[in-house]
Amino acid sequence: PAISVSTTWGEPQCDCMYSSLLFAHSLPQQTTGRWWKIMGDRLAGKVAFITGAARGQGRAEAVRFSEEGASVILVDLPGKIDNLVYEQSTRGDLDETIALCEAHGATVVAAEGDVRDLAGLEKIAADGVQALGGLDIIVGNAGIYTIGRLVGRDPVFPGVADVLTTQAWQDMLDINLTGVFNTVRAAAPHMIAQGKGGSVILTSSGAGLSGGPNIGHYVAAKHGVVGLMKSLAYELGSHGIRVNAVHPGQVDTHMIHNDETYRLFRPDLPEPSREAFEMVSVQINTIPVPYVQPIDIANAMLFLASDESRYITGVSLPVDAGTLV
Repeated sequence: PAISVSTTWGEPQCDCMYSSLLFAHSLPQQTTGRWWKIMGDRLAGKVAFITGAARGQGRAEAVRFSEEGASVILVDLPGKIDNLVYEQSTRGDLDETIALCEAHGATVVAAEGDVRDLAGLEKIAADGVQALGGLDIIVGNAGIYTIGRLVGRDPVFPGVADVLTTQAWQDMLDINLTGVFNTVRAAAPHMIAQGKGGSVILTSSGAGLSGGPNIGHYVAAKHGVVGLMKSLAYELGSHGIRVNAVHPGQVDTHMIHNDETYRLFRPDLPEPSREAFEMVSVQINTIPVPYVQPIDIANAMLFLASDESRYITGVSLPVDAGTLV
């Protein structure tokens, strides 16, 4: 099939970047179509519980799993989180994900839910398992992204980020770390009870394996997800349940495409454009693309969800175009 190539990055700003950008333009940037995946039955008969499913990575995972024969329990909290720097998901986004999954023949149970609410997640998981007959895969994907300094302003670019409020710190940990714990706590007992093993996949980040300025609260939460993953791998292994983490780099979603993130990467410009952001972002990766696509994360999740990874547990898998090399 034909491959479309993105040509939206603007002109190179210096000779040293020119060859990388030319190569990057030759890489497939298509976000629709089928060239990157072969649909089949790798998850036939399985049931997956996925949080943060309304759009972005969560939607890509839900649709990809549906293409491979899974039934899905979808959870999201449309438009109800304060102080985010990007446009939040809507109920319409969640409905679109449901329709996309059903178009591939999946049976879908979906609910609005807050990963900070353990009792609410327990009810959603129980209702989904009752409706679909079991649970084989848990994906703790829901998360947020905000910007802020841990202590003091940047001395060179003091306007790039404010000092974090204690509430911003707490919100990050409550959603990105405790929310992941709540997801597993609510859903894993069903997996244990049925006695067939299973797969738990937690979304961490490249920031969960490194550090960085202006997002210290995000870094701390994502490092915490790694510790949670490894501890769960020990505790659930005796039940035949494997637990792994996927570490996305920058992904082409609303989380990075917003004015605050653009200014974080280009503090030298008063109103940086997407193209200006991409000129810097492409230099972070070993493979010269500015970001990966949600389908790239979904395909990694699919491998870890499938029986192909039956003896892989306790592993951190970066999908980041080489940011962490």
